[in-house]
Amino acid sequence: MQNDLIIISDYCSHCHIEPDFVMMLGEDGLIDVEVRDNVGYFPADQLAALERYAHLYYDLSINVAGIDAIRHLLERMEHMQNEIRRLENELRFYR
Repeated sequence: MQNDLIIISDYCSHCHIEPDFVMMLGEDGLIDVEVRDNVGYFPADQLAALERYAHLYYDLSINVAGIDAIRHLLERMEHMQNEIRRLENELRFYR
């Protein structure tokens, strides 16, 4: 499977965000950042997450720690919704 990479500096100049922000996300483990020959990259499949994080950071003034907390809560909520769906399906089976 090919893992397409996006150059951080190109993405940031196109979207008018700071490369340091992307690097902070990488340091905190919110996205995967890879540096090769002094050039930073991130996987293309994490583009949607990066755009969400940029919205939270730039538009809503939420710091990186807050973004991490929000990400964690959203993942927990998704897990609980999946569990509710599973239990509803199981309940339908017994009706």
